[in-house]
Amino acid sequence: MTLIYPPSYSGYTLLWSDSFAGSAGTLPNPNTWNIMTGNLGVNGELETYTSLNTNVQLSGGNTLQLIPWTDSSVPGGWTSGRVESKNIISPSMGAITFAEASIRFGSNSVSGKQGIWPAFWMLGRSFRSGTSWPECGELDILETINGDLTGYGTAHCGSTTGGICNDPNELGGSITISDQSWHTWRITWDRTPSTWELETITWYMDNQQFHQITGSQIHDLNTWATLCHNPLYFILNVAIGGGWPGYPNVETLEGYGSMMEIAYVAVYAS
Repeated sequence: MTLIYPPSYSGYTLLWSDSFAGSAGTLPNPNTWNIMTGNLGVNGELETYTSLNTNVQLSGGNTLQLIPWTDSSVPGGWTSGRVESKNIISPSMGAITFAEASIRFGSNSVSGKQGIWPAFWMLGRSFRSGTSWPECGELDILETINGDLTGYGTAHCGSTTGGICNDPNELGGSITISDQSWHTWRITWDRTPSTWELETITWYMDNQQFHQITGSQIHDLNTWATLCHNPLYFILNVAIGGGWPGYPNVETLEGYGSMMEIAYVAVYAS
């Protein structure tokens, strides 16, 4: 495969990145990523996350692979991979900050991906110190379900019952994905305006904008801060089942054909 590295962008400085260098079958850098284990008990999902290299591994070609497998020995009958960054990102006042990743999906047919739910997303760091969801803030840079060629970008915030971000229905947008090969998914925080109400968070696939929210739309400074001012951390995972994608069926296929593969994650600022 062609190796894909974080590109250079005129006017922006690369603040942090991981290109997933390492030998095939090894785990990602433990100084950079926490490998989550167990069933996290959310969304009615089936998967048990593990630190086994069958579920989480470097490819040896500068990519990270998160791979779901059926396993009758675990509750729910599936194992999968989830990593969370130890690094955080704090969008700076007066600057444009953006985070992106190059991602592709396995080659299984749509019918073979029923219930497969890969995602590249962020939670507010305060979640790690006990702030509940969605008060901590959540930004989903990319989600896609069931092998459908649609990517979703979403913000969650405030209350779990309606509220500013309309949870559980959230504030979201979507875009058609041309195929399941490599695409770049980006989220941009623009904190250059003179007031927080004019600040924006914008979602892109391959430089094409498909969603945006503003401070004035959220209309509450403390809530907006959870999405645009306060520290957040990255999550990459492949979930199985749950209320949104539904559940696997007899045609759902395990393994590399249903994996999520990531070539890099990077953060830039102006």
